[in-house]
Amino acid sequence: MAKALLGHLTSDARSTASLVAENRRLRRRVDDLESLVLRLQADNDRLAAAALDEQLGVEDLQPV
Repeated sequence: MAKALLGHLTSDARSTASLVAENRRLRRRVDDLESLVLRLQADNDRLAAAALDEQLGVEDLQPV
């Protein structure tokens, strides 16, 4: 059974190189997506603060 399980694994340098390249590409993509998430969170925080400031400014103008 172990021989059958290990038999599907190849030690071909081409497949190893392609896996390394794919792994590198995926890690780069994850880094890009993490950067995008951080940028969008910062934009969201900035917009939320601006909306709150605007809302507070409008409330100050309301008659009492």
